[in-house]
Amino acid sequence: MLAKDPGDHVVVVTGAGNGLGRAHAHAFAAAGAAVVVNDLGGGRDGSGGSTGPAQHVVDEITAAGGRAVANTDDISTWHGAKAVIDQAVDTFGGLDVLVNNAGILRDRMLTSMSEAEWDSVIAVHLKGTFCPTRHAAEYWRNRAKGGAANDARVINTTSPSGLFGNPGQTNYGAAKAGIGGFTVIAAMELARYGVTVNAVAPTALTRLTDDLPAVHKLAETVDLSPEGVSPLVVWLAGPSASNVTGRVFAAIGGTVAVVEGWAHGPQAHTDGRWTQQQLDEVLPALLAKAAPNADMTGQRPPQ
Repeated sequence: MLAKDPGDHVVVVTGAGNGLGRAHAHAFAAAGAAVVVNDLGGGRDGSGGSTGPAQHVVDEITAAGGRAVANTDDISTWHGAKAVIDQAVDTFGGLDVLVNNAGILRDRMLTSMSEAEWDSVIAVHLKGTFCPTRHAAEYWRNRAKGGAANDARVINTTSPSGLFGNPGQTNYGAAKAGIGGFTVIAAMELARYGVTVNAVAPTALTRLTDDLPAVHKLAETVDLSPEGVSPLVVWLAGPSASNVTGRVFAAIGGTVAVVEGWAHGPQAHTDGRWTQQQLDEVLPALLAKAAPNADMTGQRPPQ
């Protein structure tokens, strides 16, 4: 169930031509929402472009009796992102939910990564979350200033790589970690306008993860289909989540979890300025008490 009458709900899903985005678009349409299916139609590395993937998802939705339109604008650009938001408002009369899901991969070890491989991934994931959210936020702010009440949602896509780390993905992980921080701050800023902002860190078998042996191994025992993540995304758009904001959730097979953010662990205090000798004495003991970092499944190894 969505936050209001599903027949009046308008949802934008970016990167919705394949994988998670496609699953989310179908799930929202099945709930009765009108969906703007955004996808540039490029490869998993961001190269190329085609109207095919977005239109194919629209055709699937409409064949099932749903409402959807295709959009192929580049949401990592200011004007492309605005065009997506404008299309939702112009076509369906408003905007209630923005799902920022578009992404690419250009994995490389740090010592071999090129500037282009860094820039392209940061642009699609991080700027591609900022730009649509910025234009959607302006729309909702203007509505609020005009006396209208919003019950709107932003649902971002982060990743275990950004939350817990994964070798070969400094670009992707940095972008996804940035989305986590963006989510927390945007939630603080947009609450006054009746907008919640949350993020989901999915583990799913898609074309972005298809060449990762660890994902395939996990998929032998856990259902990692993209469709398994969509119920959480739709729930975040619904009435039960109206007061949930600034949170990051993990979805992995049949498990959902609230991801707890950075917090101070063991600590020490001095009334003066720390010396190197004092730190030599204090920090090893603090590190010994500190919980280890979680692995890619979000679990801490035993101490």
